[in-house]
Amino acid sequence: MSLSVITGLGSYIPAIKKENIEFIKGHFLNEDGSLFSATNSVIIEKFKSITGIEERRYAKSKYNTSDLGYFAAQKAIEDAKVNKEELDYIIFGHNFGDINKKSIQSDMIPSLATRVKHLLGIKNPNCVAYDILFGCPGWIQGVIQAQAYIKAGMAKKCLVIGAETLSRVVDIHDRDSMIYSDGAGACIVEASSKNTSGIISFASQTFAEEEAYYLFFGSSFDKKKDPNVRYLKMHGRKIYEFALNNVPNAMKMALDKGNISIDQVKKIFIHQANEKMDEAIIKRFYRLYKKTVPKNIMPMSIHKLGNSSVATVPTLLDLVIKGKIENQEIQKGDIIILASVGAGMNINAIVYKY
Repeated sequence: MSLSVITGLGSYIPAIKKENIEFIKGHFLNEDGSLFSATNSVIIEKFKSITGIEERRYAKSKYNTSDLGYFAAQKAIEDAKVNKEELDYIIFGHNFGDINKKSIQSDMIPSLATRVKHLLGIKNPNCVAYDILFGCPGWIQGVIQAQAYIKAGMAKKCLVIGAETLSRVVDIHDRDSMIYSDGAGACIVEASSKNTSGIISFASQTFAEEEAYYLFFGSSFDKKKDPNVRYLKMHGRKIYEFALNNVPNAMKMALDKGNISIDQVKKIFIHQANEKMDEAIIKRFYRLYKKTVPKNIMPMSIHKLGNSSVATVPTLLDLVIKGKIENQEIQKGDIIILASVGAGMNINAIVYKY
């Protein structure tokens, strides 16, 4: 039976760097439109202490989400040394489609996957291109779908992309706007008869009772602005508690399904949403096995790249494998976990042998 193996990775880190200090002149407001009692310097310092974010990256105005995805896809195809005409599927995970820098509308016609196929110049009509909306876990879910196609004998090579330009959907009067960034990551997933590496197991869940609207579109905190123009909003405390209570369980579900001991896990690549939250999730995960968290188990990129949603996990994985994150590496045969949580509320995890 064929395993599904990631044979190539690529990421695109936008050129525009925005450091925390650049928010010092921001006009932050409470949800009701009132002013904060704290100064911006206090707000920024507290923000850094909680999220770990020091700076983030924004895309140049001439580039949209599909362009970022295309740049990452090119690198993944080159890394995997595959013929692009042999791709069976292009799966693009995102949240808001293409949003022109000067527009307030989301553009998803044609799909972003189709746009990438067009930009890549792929002529093969049997290369099926489509998008998935699964919140921040979209890229991992795309990898799970690619594995399903391969396992069913419906595909041999798939391109999975995760990209977003969150800087274009944030309310500048909301402190949460400092969290978000732009970026893209991509991989090639191939069928392999060599049982030495690949996807071992996975778990995927959707919680859609009150959790469905923990992330949503809402009006600006500046009540003078057009109330019909919507921005990305979130119930941060509820998301934090939800993630702590549910993500460790999903990770355990995936690990147990693969009959893998937690002692075998060498690295955990988790969605770069919030440093303190990610640390708490990992601590809770190991507690489920009555274990302490091993040193250096969790690579992080959020400090310099912020939260680029669906792009965080593939970008982080690419950076570690390419030796671009200090004191972090993966050896052949290592067991790793890829995990994410986001709008839906959706959670997923993959156990993978490198």
